[in-house]
Amino acid sequence: MYCTRKVTDDLIWVGADDRRLACFEGVYGVPDGVSYNSYLLLDEKTVLFDTVDKAVYETFFENLEQALGGRALDYLVISHMEPDHAATVEGLLLRHPETRILCNDKIKTMLGQFFRGLDLTDRIDLVKEGSVFSSGRHEFTFLMAPMVHWPEVMMSYDKTDKILFSADAFGTFGALNGRLFADECDFMADYLDEARRYYTNIVGKYGMQVQNVLKKAAGLDIALVCPLHGPVWRKDFGSFLEKYLLWSSYAPEEKSVMLAYASVYGHTENAANILAVKLCERGVRVRMYDTSVTPASYILSDAFRCSHLVFAATTYNNGVFVTMENLLHDIANHNLQGRKVAIMENGSWAPASGKLMREMLSGLKNTQFIGENITLRSSLAEDQLSQLDALADAIAADTQA
Repeated sequence: MYCTRKVTDDLIWVGADDRRLACFEGVYGVPDGVSYNSYLLLDEKTVLFDTVDKAVYETFFENLEQALGGRALDYLVISHMEPDHAATVEGLLLRHPETRILCNDKIKTMLGQFFRGLDLTDRIDLVKEGSVFSSGRHEFTFLMAPMVHWPEVMMSYDKTDKILFSADAFGTFGALNGRLFADECDFMADYLDEARRYYTNIVGKYGMQVQNVLKKAAGLDIALVCPLHGPVWRKDFGSFLEKYLLWSSYAPEEKSVMLAYASVYGHTENAANILAVKLCERGVRVRMYDTSVTPASYILSDAFRCSHLVFAATTYNNGVFVTMENLLHDIANHNLQGRKVAIMENGSWAPASGKLMREMLSGLKNTQFIGENITLRSSLAEDQLSQLDALADAIAADTQA
């Protein structure tokens, strides 16, 4: 049975929720599921904006056929070739041999790579930056959005109804659960954390490219934003856009501390807990994570949120304990910038993790380290409490400046 929703009088959401997916892209846990959004325009010509992941194949085609109501599907606009949006392209074209594809040259190349047995001869109409397409009442133009977050990505802008089909930009983890529009829920309470985790992990490396696309979008009169994941925006979009401006410029959302630790037998954890107490006593907000328990995607997300980062890890095999090492590689690979960082290491006979952690983070742009590494020898010594006090004082003074 179909499950569709109207976005406007002639634009219909024909996507689907997936609540059975454990890890998005095999990496990022999605305990609240994810939506795959596809939109059908019923104009003089019918136009479908993107398809969906193969996991929701049957639901998607039920929704699409019901929404078409027996009409031919004239055009498919492909914004992004990642399989969570394009895996069902071949199935769609086999069902609808009348359909023409609107895409850019890079997407055309990837179509041939993903669907090697599919003959697309004379079925593709190439578009580029600024190209114009009319479906009847609606007139569209196209904006190239390379590396947001693949090189072929493009967005479509409906000049008639002022709708931006934004591809992966402005998306979020989390199933829609019937709430198509962001204003049908408390987005900042219900989705913001997952929107941040989606952005920072999926797109976070490409802040400059996102900024370039935001500059393009700033010149458009936008009434609706239709992303490929998560709710559609029809009001109060500015509040979400402000977050994107912060995330893509690597500016922290708040003056607070993200404290992540890796502890084998609890001694490093104990020192981290004492530091957290001292910070809280000084009025500093602290978000604390055990890297052996919390997946890196959540910790990375809060590293983008917070102004100050503290990493505490035991030395292991003369290196950094594996879960902390993985986290720091993830943070470095996502190009996080402009943070104040403090390091605490532990080593019973040859502490080395502090030096290695500092080296892993020192290449990040505008990173400033707070003081010298604090070194524990097996456990925190009584006379080291003053070092934690001094670190807490320095962080508190900086966050409250």
